Amino acid sequence: MTTILTVEQIVAAQKANIDTLLGLTAKAFEGVEKIVELNMSASKAALAETGDNAKALLSVKDAQELLALQSGIFQPLAEKTAAYSRHLYEIASGTTSEFTKAMEGQAAQAQQQFTGMLDSAVKSAPAGSEAAVAVLKSAVAAANNALESVQKAVKQATDVAEANFNAVTSTAANAAKPAAKKR
Repeated sequence: MTTILTVEQIVAAQKANIDTLLGLTAKAFEGVEKIVELNMSASKAALAETGDNAKALLSVKDAQELLALQSGIFQPLAEKTAAYSRHLYEIASGTTSEFTKAMEGQAAQAQQQFTGMLDSAVKSAPAGSEAAVAVLKSAVAAANNALESVQKAVKQATDVAEANFNAVTSTAANAAKPAAKKR
């Protein structure tokens, strides 16, 4: 009683894989589109601000007015840079999250299929092969545990990286405020 995949099962699995690939490709393009939109709006805003700042710079009459203009430019620039970085990070982490979910789903499905095939093969194993079957089941369980550990470690590392990123952008924005006021 050996389990053999039928042509229909193989075709269905390939169709599911293609659907997953197309879905991931669409998500990747969505991420790229969001980054392009972010960069376009940031570029337009920077160009407009540069023009305004150049006009303001040309109207400066003395050094004190120049220092006031510089400090007025510095603070918003630091805040906009931090906001841009946060938005870019959100796009990247959102896209990565979609990929991770899809990969975890595929891994779980493949694991379930393998376990089903293994159970079916074990049922039809000849007498006296219990030790080999036990070793095989133990190896599969160890591999599954290792995969879960890696997934948990990646999740923890991602959470730490996100917390560090948020702390750095917050610190940078807060550090720019006193620097702008001192001028």
